[in-house]
Amino acid sequence: MNNVINKVVAFLDLPNADYQQTWDYQESLLKGIVDIKISNRGTEQELPTPNYLLFCEHPHVYTMGKSGDEKNLLLDAEGLKQHDANYYRINRGGDITYHGPGQIVGYPILDLENFFTDIHKYLRVLEEAIIRTIADYGIEGGRIEGLTGVWIDFEDPEKARKIAALGVKTSRWVTMHGFALNVNTDLSYFDHIIPCGIDDKDVTTMEQELTSPQNMDEVKSNLKKHLVDLFGMQLSD
Repeated sequence: MNNVINKVVAFLDLPNADYQQTWDYQESLLKGIVDIKISNRGTEQELPTPNYLLFCEHPHVYTMGKSGDEKNLLLDAEGLKQHDANYYRINRGGDITYHGPGQIVGYPILDLENFFTDIHKYLRVLEEAIIRTIADYGIEGGRIEGLTGVWIDFEDPEKARKIAALGVKTSRWVTMHGFALNVNTDLSYFDHIIPCGIDDKDVTTMEQELTSPQNMDEVKSNLKKHLVDLFGMQLSD
């Protein structure tokens, strides 16, 4: 465990962020943190490790996790081109998901030794931040045992629908990738995949649940506040 605890988190909002460039940026931030942790070994005066929180809206893109099944992508190369979408096989956990305009994608690059060293708790805290955010708008969200993410009508298997997906990677307790909250997302793009490999549950958005488009900046602000509160962060722009 690090002796020097740093709860300051640098926040960056990256609108219309290219997926590959953002992925590369995450990797560089993670490497920088890990390099500090390695250099701290055996030293009497440790350097604090930085933390970052990125919010993005990506152009249309499908991403497949390490354990995902290619059959869950229902488009071939020509179909991806017709829908102006890219596809990446990436190094997070989980199966396939979609990112696009009207969706808040959050990438916490945190040294969990600054907060708590428990990956299960980390996922639950991310979910809780989203649950509290949508509750600000009168939407009741919750969890389904055995499934990650945040769900609406979570107590009814036939009506349950996902409003937020999670998929993370950790290295030496440093996190990357994260979550995606559907705010005003075009749900037709989910028709071309089996989201997260789950074929018996629907996907929804805040816009659909509330029957009107939502202010993205306001939702981001609320979500940021709940993340700060739950992690005990000190956010720095």
